[in-house]
Amino acid sequence: MTMNQMQRLSLAAAAAASLVVTLSACAPLVIGGAAVTALVATDRRTSGAQLEDETIELKASGRVREALGDRVHVVVTSFNRQILLTGEVPDQVTRETVEQIVRKVDNVSGVINELGIQIISSLSQRSNDLFIATKVRATLIEASDLSAGAFKVQTERGTVYMMGRVTAREAERATNLVRSISGVQRVVRAFEIITEDDLQRMMPRQAAPAVAPVSSAQGR
Repeated sequence: MTMNQMQRLSLAAAAAASLVVTLSACAPLVIGGAAVTALVATDRRTSGAQLEDETIELKASGRVREALGDRVHVVVTSFNRQILLTGEVPDQVTRETVEQIVRKVDNVSGVINELGIQIISSLSQRSNDLFIATKVRATLIEASDLSAGAFKVQTERGTVYMMGRVTAREAERATNLVRSISGVQRVVRAFEIITEDDLQRMMPRQAAPAVAPVSSAQGR
């Protein structure tokens, strides 16, 4: 195996681990692995907002599961208190019911309802979606002009949903990259667009270099 192949394999593994966090909607923010930790660290939400989104996902998913059980397949993804609903439900009434349930969760600012009215996806379909999402994450990691940690990705039935606080340039660049990936049927963007100036203000300040103590002989 060449060095390049090994690097790609490592990136894909990191991407898969990161996607487990996103797709499960119930995992902790940080899991083992420096690459995954780095992705979380470069998330442009505050740590408080990240925790709040995790709490929203847990509460909303729990309430949907309690109310509707296995009649539905609903994935709740929250970014900056904006909820994205994906998955499948049997009819329009159930679709609206799910939205009403999640809107009542504390701190939810809005809901993007992308639930499909159709038969619940099979395990093989979900596995294929996970594979596509892994390729999406690996592609974003490999793009040197993008910060992969700024994007949150969810895939359902070949459609890739993208969230994040990104500039117009980043949104366009990421969308074009994802559309070129084999297996991607459609890209739905739910970005929070920021300006280039906003991005500069968000960039973490570089730590000042350590300064060696000055001896009396070196004093000014």
